[in-house]
Amino acid sequence: MTKDHPERAGTVASRGKLGDLDVDAYLRDPARKQAFVTPMFDIIAPKYDAFTRLFSFGMDASWKREAIATITKSAAGTATALDLASGTGDIAVAIARAFPAARVTALDASPGMIYAANARLADTDHAVSARVTTMVGDMCALAVPTASMDLVTAGYGVRNVPDPTQSVREMARVLRPGGVLVTLDFYRPAFTPWRALLLWYLSVAGNAVGWWWHRDPIVYGYIARSVDHFMSWQSFSALLEREGFRVERVTRHLGGGIALHEARRIG
Repeated sequence: MTKDHPERAGTVASRGKLGDLDVDAYLRDPARKQAFVTPMFDIIAPKYDAFTRLFSFGMDASWKREAIATITKSAAGTATALDLASGTGDIAVAIARAFPAARVTALDASPGMIYAANARLADTDHAVSARVTTMVGDMCALAVPTASMDLVTAGYGVRNVPDPTQSVREMARVLRPGGVLVTLDFYRPAFTPWRALLLWYLSVAGNAVGWWWHRDPIVYGYIARSVDHFMSWQSFSALLEREGFRVERVTRHLGGGIALHEARRIG
């Protein structure tokens, strides 16, 4: 079990409050976005799993179970898997359990998240954890050989990268022809009244928890900002098709505010 050993979450984060920054300016500028996103995830890593349960009223767990069920059905025989934006490693561990012979790489840009993933693996039975490797890395420039993966997954990942198109190109590059891509993310709903209501909830709830837990509202209020700067699930489907994938199924929740994409690498 090869692991990176980054510093504990928070020690690599910005010393000031992220809320003091012009968040929208960072999100609009691909050259600056990662400089905001990575410290933010370092800050929230220790409480990330608790937050996702609270924030989604427990629905996050069901969405991820749905993703694993999709993976198990569509990617049978997987020997190599790459879990992007792996966070605390829950999806990576679930993939290793679903495919007992698979080698799984769990990659995240945040050293704090990788620290949390390593802690999860330390509490996971060795038959599973020995097949999961963690690494800090960039979704837009993967240090992974071309056509080396049977399966690529990304949970709440593409929305947070500086260049979604480049990240999808990298996913296509590392997947073998016929390989499976499964993504789960927030999207910007096309229906204006619902979009306004969803963004209002994400903002109010996120800011409240950010202040309560970290005295910095934007660390969770960021979700609403990032969704508003992102694309619809329909636009993401079109992006996948342009970059060498065949979209086989899209499962939508919360009026298109959450979507699970199942796609296959063609060519």
